[in-house]
Amino acid sequence: MSSETLLTVGFDLDMTLIDSRPGIKAAYQALSAETGTFIDADEAVTRLGPPLEQELAHWFAEAEIPAVADRYREIYPAHAIGPTPAMPGAREAVRAVRALGGRAIVVTAKHEPNARLHLAHLGIEPDAVVGWLWAEAKAGALREYGAQVYVGDHVGDVRGARAAGALSVTVPTGPCPEPELREAGADVVLADLTELPAWLEEYARTRTA
Repeated sequence: MSSETLLTVGFDLDMTLIDSRPGIKAAYQALSAETGTFIDADEAVTRLGPPLEQELAHWFAEAEIPAVADRYREIYPAHAIGPTPAMPGAREAVRAVRALGGRAIVVTAKHEPNARLHLAHLGIEPDAVVGWLWAEAKAGALREYGAQVYVGDHVGDVRGARAAGALSVTVPTGPCPEPELREAGADVVLADLTELPAWLEEYARTRTA
């Protein structure tokens, strides 16, 4: 199969492949204790998806954000990796791509080294991981790898998929409910990743028919 026809499926990370709420909550609590600045960690984890700096703007002055963001990323592995589980069906979804002879890539807004730590800890093994990309910016990586499908949980993921000319497959397992995903232009909404292997098999069949 040529690189032009190789089935390539992109995945978002937070709230798509991993339930990062427990870990991110712990990291925010640690950051709050260290800086002495109040952060409502329970509220913060309801807004996962956009870049870290957008969330920190709720709690810190603009001038403080770059240094605080760097510190958050430094302490993140010690607090966030262990408590974070895989989403139901995550491992099976990635394996399903491989079973069809394709490749799976992760394209995420998360700090790439921390994204890799999560995946390694959970035994999820994509073919490539690209970090630091949010919404439309994800399109560059998706096009680079020739992704025909991008799977995510956020309207930002829908925008990234559409900007890349990829099929937007979504799961309402993050902050965006199904109606919001559909309104944003999602091509497919699955209940969760446990439904992806069957959908992907049908997609691959019709794609090569």
